[in-house]
Amino acid sequence: MQNFLKNSKKVIAGTALSLVFSVTASATAMQGTFDSGIPAGWDCTGNCGADAANGVVVAPPTGNDQYGWVSTANGVSGTGLPGIIGKEGSVLLSTLFAADAGDDLEFFFNYVTSDGGGFADYGWARLLDDSLQQVAMLFTARTMKSGNIVPGENMPLPEATLTPGSVEIIGGAPAWSVLGADSGKCFSAGCGYTGWVQSNYSILNSGNYYLEFGVTNWTDSSYDSGLAFDGISIDGVAIDEPKDIPEPTGIALFGLALMGLVRAKRANK
Repeated sequence: MQNFLKNSKKVIAGTALSLVFSVTASATAMQGTFDSGIPAGWDCTGNCGADAANGVVVAPPTGNDQYGWVSTANGVSGTGLPGIIGKEGSVLLSTLFAADAGDDLEFFFNYVTSDGGGFADYGWARLLDDSLQQVAMLFTARTMKSGNIVPGENMPLPEATLTPGSVEIIGGAPAWSVLGADSGKCFSAGCGYTGWVQSNYSILNSGNYYLEFGVTNWTDSSYDSGLAFDGISIDGVAIDEPKDIPEPTGIALFGLALMGLVRAKRANK
């Protein structure tokens, strides 16, 4: 019986470790939301897509193969934030996802613009409830001649924690294929990109939510801007994965199995 218990413990321990590594690997893989393009069920108004690193938008810090994007190039009118001027742009809306109070909504973003600060293109991300009402303005980015481009000047304040907390433009004519014919161009001061910025927001109330990413030209449709994003997760799980009662982790299964062995040993006494 003792040999049986020893051998069983080794098997269970090995299985538990395998389960732990499997769970970790799955969590990492699930964050690659855009590795196969825009996920099914996500709703695009205008011009949206997924791409690998190119031009000034380097590979995202998540290590995923691709990131999502929205662009004012080939965008549509009426896509600005409610109550704020927006000439022409694009909006991407996620599928509905569940979150609990205290869950961490995390993602990375990178704002890129070929326009000048006098025309103040802008991008954003919002958390919406299941009736599409705004719950939180997560961040804004806005083209400026100088100074911080994140948070956006004269825009709603971000409710997410941003890392770094404020970002100045990395200047120059940004080469990025998402900008279409304006890739590598620049109109006056303010052109450039932010680099990848991290956004973290703690969900206040349990419920069902949408995540919205958008970008728009300010008062004209010349010289385009775009927004890249990746690594979107709720407590480490991609938002397009169903949120159910969590299954036991490898360590929990290991503990349950040991309890079973102890009971079996007592029963055989």
